[in-house]
Amino acid sequence: MRKAILGIVAAFGALVASGVGADAITMGTIDGNLHPQVGAVIAEYVNPGEKQVLCSGSLIAPRVFLTAAHCTAYLESLGITDVWVTFAPQFTSTSPLIHGSYVTDPNYNGYSGQGGASNPNDLAVVLLDKAARGITPVRLPSSNLLDSVDLSSQTFTAVGYGTVRDIKTTGPNAFYFDSTRRYATQFFLSLEPAWLNLSENPSTGSGGTCYGDSGGPHFLGGVTSNLQVAITVTGDTACRATDKTYRLDTASARGFLGQYVSLP
Repeated sequence: MRKAILGIVAAFGALVASGVGADAITMGTIDGNLHPQVGAVIAEYVNPGEKQVLCSGSLIAPRVFLTAAHCTAYLESLGITDVWVTFAPQFTSTSPLIHGSYVTDPNYNGYSGQGGASNPNDLAVVLLDKAARGITPVRLPSSNLLDSVDLSSQTFTAVGYGTVRDIKTTGPNAFYFDSTRRYATQFFLSLEPAWLNLSENPSTGSGGTCYGDSGGPHFLGGVTSNLQVAITVTGDTACRATDKTYRLDTASARGFLGQYVSLP
């Protein structure tokens, strides 16, 4: 399960067919202006002329927005080239938008390989037509940062828009959409060569992401941290156990990102 809008098609087909866009935070808190550097990728992929949230992402430079490759690859498959980014705490038809063009990592491989050794190169950027003014970009990690930190003692923070679960039970009636930016805190599970696995089990105090939240950031630290170490990609189908997030501190991730921003 990849946590882009295409995952919602299977789980929430009626809502998607009616034009409701999505991103997702489970057991989270409305963000307001706490994470202004986190935005949503907007595209007309449901009905022509109707802009909807597709995925989340983060500002990594004044004119560079980071998201997931499977989001932009999905748009490519539809022949859609126009995208916009909004940083509004809640996306509506009147939200400010910045137009841009996306670049998918050419090494994105659609998930070949096995388990923790699989490296999908699931990164993309939206190059904005104009700078996002008044927003401080996220900090990106130094090379192999996660290999050098005692992650078992750390808190992580996930941020994203839209599809929400705020009760512990699962199933179609437990989820709703409101295209509002939310955050949730999480705890460490395991580290793999390309992946950072985080708990989203509400019974142990973690929230997390779900269908449609792809590309959104996971910050190392509490809710005020600006150090993004991974992006949302996938996890368990019930969105209640594991967030499998894609690391940004690896050589392959840095090789792509370094073409667009200066890295620490």
